[in-house]
Amino acid sequence: MEIIKQFTRRRGRLPLRLPIHVVCRETAEYQWTESSRLVDVNHFGAGFVLTRPIDVGRLVQLVIPLPYQLRCFDFSEPMYSVWGLVRHASAVPTSDPDEQARFRVGVGFIGKRPPLSFERDPTIRYDPLLVDVGSASLWRLARAQFAKQRREPRLVIPLEVLVETLDGNGQPCQQEHTVTETISTLGTCIPTNLDVGVGRTLKLSSMSDGVSIFAVIRSREVAADGITRVGLEFIGDRWPLDREIAPK
Repeated sequence: MEIIKQFTRRRGRLPLRLPIHVVCRETAEYQWTESSRLVDVNHFGAGFVLTRPIDVGRLVQLVIPLPYQLRCFDFSEPMYSVWGLVRHASAVPTSDPDEQARFRVGVGFIGKRPPLSFERDPTIRYDPLLVDVGSASLWRLARAQFAKQRREPRLVIPLEVLVETLDGNGQPCQQEHTVTETISTLGTCIPTNLDVGVGRTLKLSSMSDGVSIFAVIRSREVAADGITRVGLEFIGDRWPLDREIAPK
């Protein structure tokens, strides 16, 4: 089957402000949950707002009191438990720097259960395949393929940043001050002493630049010098590098 690289809706979504419970398993050892409300929904997917981002291609479990007319299974159950593939996640603009971060998330429903590959490794990201309306899975999945060459070269710019892990409620937990070794608007590499693995989401902040962005760990390696380094991909927004590379 041909992989759909660009998500297109087959039907318009209905604006329903129903409660939704989101469960995201970032790694085999760590998951978080958040309750929110739908923005819109149809048979094939939904949109909602969260206080923390989710990276595109990740699977999440959703529990919604969805009307049976919008379901593809479990028509008589009080709650509709369905797995969704994250298709986009972007920061909601705000003019108040003290306001809590919010992210608009869109998912495509894939069915009642996740694939076995996810059970073995929840850090896997997926691409959607063509819709198969006649099966239990509304979207078929393929493991996402990523180009080895970065979309944007990283620059050797040492920026002092505060790195924070998040607890199950999305609140800062562990903290560490470190310095970026390489960085682009899309990601960075940092040395760290934090005990966090691939798939976890972190929050990076630069007090001097007034920047605060979430990032997901894509790689973790212990180098020959004995220092652990993690490769991060920013999610929900880009790091504003203009001020760092602008002529003095």
